[in-house]
Amino acid sequence: MSQLRFKVVDEAFNRKADPVEIPTERPEKYYGKYVFNRQKMFEYLPAKTFSVLINAIDNKEPLPREVADSVAEGMMRWAIDNGARHYSHWFQPLTETTAEKHDAFIDHDGKGGVIENFNGKMLVQQEPDASSFPNGGIRNTFEARGYSAWDISSPAFILDNTLCIPTIFISYTGESLDYKTPLLRALNSVDKAATAVARLFDDKVNHVKSYLGWEQEYFLVDESLYSARPDLMLTGRTLMGHESAKNQQLEDHYFGAIPSRVEAFMLDLEIECHKLGIPAKTRHNEVAPNQFELAPIFEETNLANDHNLLLMTIIAEVARRHHFRVLLHEKPFAGINGSGKHNNWSLGTDTGVLLFAPGKTKKDNLQFITFVVNVMAAVYRYNGLLKASIMSATNAHRLGANEAPPAIISIFTGSQLAEILTRIENSTNDELADLTNKEGLNLNVSQIPEIMLDTTDRNRTSPFAFTGNRFEFRAVGSSANCACSMIALNAVVAEQLIDFKQKIDSRLSAGESLNHALLEEIRALIKLSAPIHFDGNGYSDEWREEAQQRGLDCETSTPVIFDAYLDPNSVKMFEATGVFSKKELEARNEVKWEMYTKKIQIEARVLGDLAINHIIPVATRYQSILLDNVFKIKALFPAEKSEEIAAPDLVTIEKISDHMRIIKTEVAKMVDARRTANRIENERDKAIAYHDNVVPCMSVIRYHIDKLELMVDNEMWPLPKYRELLFIR
Repeated sequence: MSQLRFKVVDEAFNRKADPVEIPTERPEKYYGKYVFNRQKMFEYLPAKTFSVLINAIDNKEPLPREVADSVAEGMMRWAIDNGARHYSHWFQPLTETTAEKHDAFIDHDGKGGVIENFNGKMLVQQEPDASSFPNGGIRNTFEARGYSAWDISSPAFILDNTLCIPTIFISYTGESLDYKTPLLRALNSVDKAATAVARLFDDKVNHVKSYLGWEQEYFLVDESLYSARPDLMLTGRTLMGHESAKNQQLEDHYFGAIPSRVEAFMLDLEIECHKLGIPAKTRHNEVAPNQFELAPIFEETNLANDHNLLLMTIIAEVARRHHFRVLLHEKPFAGINGSGKHNNWSLGTDTGVLLFAPGKTKKDNLQFITFVVNVMAAVYRYNGLLKASIMSATNAHRLGANEAPPAIISIFTGSQLAEILTRIENSTNDELADLTNKEGLNLNVSQIPEIMLDTTDRNRTSPFAFTGNRFEFRAVGSSANCACSMIALNAVVAEQLIDFKQKIDSRLSAGESLNHALLEEIRALIKLSAPIHFDGNGYSDEWREEAQQRGLDCETSTPVIFDAYLDPNSVKMFEATGVFSKKELEARNEVKWEMYTKKIQIEARVLGDLAINHIIPVATRYQSILLDNVFKIKALFPAEKSEEIAAPDLVTIEKISDHMRIIKTEVAKMVDARRTANRIENERDKAIAYHDNVVPCMSVIRYHIDKLELMVDNEMWPLPKYRELLFIR
């Protein structure tokens, strides 16, 4: 096995960057090449059909059935012209990935042959098997019917010669079995609620859009090394492995020069993104070795989420072309940074105003403060729910470790906004001071112009930070579907804005002026949300104690954190905003608990196998070599001298014995804990049993295996080590 390790390390070390086929045209010429966007719609659809479809998209109206056939015919012609042979409804089941079933564009022609066919019914609706996807008990196994239905707001695209049509996925009885359906509901709810409040400032506002800019972090590992690590292949993370002597402590990887092989991969990925309409803009090295980031331009939240899921598909394919494997797990390596997917979220009106950006007038700034404090109040009231929306078996490894935000939700505002909020809270004035001036930073260097400071600094320890004209939800995990956090965030903000508008209307009916009513309610919300406002160090022990005193959710058990979805206030909020029914919430929690259990179960099985069948035999062989050496020393040297010479080996032999004994004991204990947990029928109780009884065994086993890695001869160790996984380009 050690020979295999050295072989794959050598392969990885000597691998060169593959050439990338760079389009000869400028990006704007091939951008969206495989997307049925408005330009393609205009080209392939009749004028009347195009007009009706665009009107339905822009005004969030259903597409008339009689128009669907015309759209389908034009979409098929475009797809076939671009090499597509099949079509598929592309949806987001509760696995947090995407799903698709491919059908060819053919039908019987009645003469023993086939014709190309794709009609409105095929475009608008399909019936995938709903029983084979996680459903939380909504559907019995023998009740298989489910429906996928076209989401006209997200354009179709061609992927690997298949026309992919973004759709929702619901059960035969109407409950959502996906992430897109509730996301669209949440976006519709926040649109209505935010529009009602925005119209207090500008009656020309008809819609408010939710915007999302995600930052996708990931690791790259050479495919040869990846194949030699069963834990990486089966779980996405290393279940064992001692830290390298050098990891990220020098911080020399962050924003450093991108290795040529990685840059070739990044360029290839960027081109593929642009062809699929994903506005990839930023790429750079992240803090940890072999960790990188890709970020796009902001888009409407539903489309941005679809694009992130599409990226997660193509990034794996592009990585394989360059002999890499991409790791989207939140914590693939212990002791260094994990990977997040920061969700930069904002709201904007159809009149072009960003609601979280200070404006040019006092009225604009009053609107800005109104929306900011409503978000703060919503996050405070539902901090436990928002934590549940980003929690998973994988993200639990990342939160609170190596620059990841802590598993306690708080809001960072920065000193300038914090000062403004304090001033408003303590004032009795009905006017708001001007917030438009940006402070200049003069460096007194003639070659450098004056730098304009933003209204807030950055706080890397905050899970939810105000960053100038948006909020950055930094706690979202790298493998997550963004929709999960965006559903919760947009829904809680919608409910808060509805409540705010009702209170303003009540005050106006009582004869108060608009400014007075707004500022009074704003002051109340500043006081209400004070416990969630924290601009300090989220890593400190003092903060954990203080957060508990403030009444924030400090639960650390992932299965218990999921309870927040079924809190009576959460159920009431989701039902009031039309995002989830109680039945849907109960089903989703069943799925969350079940997925948690399965992921830990797989990890435990893999770890047990590696420990007993890979590590223990190697450690035993090395121990035998040491024992043989001790016997030879005693045979060769006088007793007193031999004792002195053999003493270090005897200490190592004893330590190896101790580590192996504990590993065997803990593996047996872990297997028993798993068997006991598997007999539990209730999914929540089973998940808690895995968290409380199986996970601790895994931690102990890993600790002792990592100690053995430092003792066993390097040439005998069977698995690629961290220094090999992380530092070979």
